[in-house]
Amino acid sequence: MTSGDFATLRTPAGPVPADAPHWNRQRHSAMPSHRYSSAHDRVALPLTGRRWPEARLERAPLWVPVDLRDGNQSLAEPMDTVRKRRMFDLLVAMGFKEIEVAYPSASRTDFDFVRHLATSGAVPDDVTVSVFTPAKRDLIDRTFEAIEGLPHTLVHLYTPTAPTWRDVVLHRSRAEVLDLIHDAATHMDRLAAARPGADIRFEFSPEVFILTEPDFVLEICNSVTELWDASPDRPVVHNLPATVEIATPNVYADQIEYAHRNLDRRDSVILSVHPHNDRGTGVACAELAVLAGAQRVEGCLFGNGERTGNVDLVTLALNLHAQGVDPMIDFSDIDTVRDTVSECIKLPVHPRHPYGGDLVYTAFSGTHQDAISKGLAHHAEQATQLGVDEGQAPWAVPYLPIDPKDVGRTYEAVIRVNSQSGKGGIAHLLHAHHGLDLPQAMRADFSAVVQQATDAAGTEFSPQQLFEQFRTTYLEPGIRGRTVLTSLTTEEVAVDKHRVTCELAVDGGEPAEYEGLGNGPLSAFTSVLAQAGIQVDIRGYTEHATATGPDSPAVAYVQCRVGDALWWGAGQDTSVLTASVKAVLAAVNRAH
Repeated sequence: MTSGDFATLRTPAGPVPADAPHWNRQRHSAMPSHRYSSAHDRVALPLTGRRWPEARLERAPLWVPVDLRDGNQSLAEPMDTVRKRRMFDLLVAMGFKEIEVAYPSASRTDFDFVRHLATSGAVPDDVTVSVFTPAKRDLIDRTFEAIEGLPHTLVHLYTPTAPTWRDVVLHRSRAEVLDLIHDAATHMDRLAAARPGADIRFEFSPEVFILTEPDFVLEICNSVTELWDASPDRPVVHNLPATVEIATPNVYADQIEYAHRNLDRRDSVILSVHPHNDRGTGVACAELAVLAGAQRVEGCLFGNGERTGNVDLVTLALNLHAQGVDPMIDFSDIDTVRDTVSECIKLPVHPRHPYGGDLVYTAFSGTHQDAISKGLAHHAEQATQLGVDEGQAPWAVPYLPIDPKDVGRTYEAVIRVNSQSGKGGIAHLLHAHHGLDLPQAMRADFSAVVQQATDAAGTEFSPQQLFEQFRTTYLEPGIRGRTVLTSLTTEEVAVDKHRVTCELAVDGGEPAEYEGLGNGPLSAFTSVLAQAGIQVDIRGYTEHATATGPDSPAVAYVQCRVGDALWWGAGQDTSVLTASVKAVLAAVNRAH
């Protein structure tokens, strides 16, 4: 690939701006950024003495999933009743208590789904169904027809209120838009009053709230609150959407706090937000909005929705969990949640998606792996000291903001090995999956072997592949090579004096019998090797069992000086002595 492959790009040129620091050599681009106005130039921000920066997130807001309406209308292939019902059942099972299910006047499919919920008994008594309608009488009539028989319903009325939408889309003045909303809200109130036994509440959204004049937002919302005679036992929802993100999250927080402070009958208003993700800051907008006084958040699981998507309720809720705040929704089987959502909307979840992606609890980097491995060991020790289950012990493991087991993941995939990995992660996997506890000095030696192999393969290695690499590198040479042991007997002939009698075949020759003495079996065996012309000095030795029980295999690790170099070897056998002798032979054969 050459620079010619990027001929369509216009590399910024010209002089470095005069006010730029000496360390920043960026130049002006040719992109027409001057065409766009700052949010501060497009809408008034009258808030003074803001309080939200000092607030803390201490409880979960009311979560309202809009996957079945807002998320659904963004799909190339909208959900049918079967897929919608599966999604609805998932949301109920997770613990959502208010669910926006449809835009009944938009399509026959949406209308039929609401009727299905009304007639099938699918809606638990403690769940409120929300439906969406524009401010048009005939569409409101269709919406009320759909909800007949539902136990608890929220009818969500919306109208565009921002200047661009008023001028370009509706061609109406502020007064005319207010009249339109009043007419629709009055009609809704009459229809609800005609059903005295039904539990029907109302929601209103001034569409594109973030670009609507703050005084107009208050005028509309306060008049609707009065018209619907909101009270604490029958509150109205005022939903203030960041329909299309246009500013940094702090601006949205200022707008929400201004509304929070100035809405009439505040104890009779549920202040709701509905952020989208056009600037990639939907989650931040929602979190800051809750700090600013919002009590309710509308969004989609995993952030599906128009354009860049609705705010992601999975990330929002588990962000609270990671701060010690109960999200009030069950994510204990995140893979089932993710897979069900993907099946229903026919879109994948990114592998790096916070909390739910395949790779988000996985470390390939050597330094990360070492820290995680040590952190998990420390966590287990702390749980033992506290006398509690590991799943109840305080969590403080490097690089893992939450315990993967909280969301149904295991530790098996936390550490994975490729060419970027280090000795700590490799050792962790060998220990976790194969019971091998490599000495510290040996880990660096094996890490170099693995890095060479993964570099050549260009792929990651599984725990089984790691073990095979370990076996061929350190275990196999103890069984076959230039020096082969064909028989071995040992005896303790006196205190601290051992005799080894064995047969060795060297360089393909016939086996010959040797006898050696030493202060231990391995010392006696090195004496035998010296008689065969092989000078060996054992510089380090460790061994351990790989399982419990008398017949569990033992593994021995030795570092030997053979000639002018140090070599590692390993042996495995139910006999510790045999494993140790194999380890010495492995080091010898690796050296030759």
